[in-house]
Amino acid sequence: MRYTPAGLPALSFRLEHESELLQEGVKRAVKVAIKAMAFGTLAERLSKQAIGSVWKFSGFLANARQGKSVVFHIQEFLQD
Repeated sequence: MRYTPAGLPALSFRLEHESELLQEGVKRAVKVAIKAMAFGTLAERLSKQAIGSVWKFSGFLANARQGKSVVFHIQEFLQD
């Protein structure tokens, strides 16, 4: 975890998702990884969670500062 110049806790991490679903009657494997960020007390709570644990996240997508990738900004999370 790092702190912003204003002293706000900030956590940068990577979320990974893996599942299977049916698409047009054919089983399809879905696998994705995305950069994510959380700030404030949410960042502190997330930093205490076990790596590899399962959660549901909500938030929004935005371009990274350099505009070369997408970052998921976490606004809430619940254990799945």
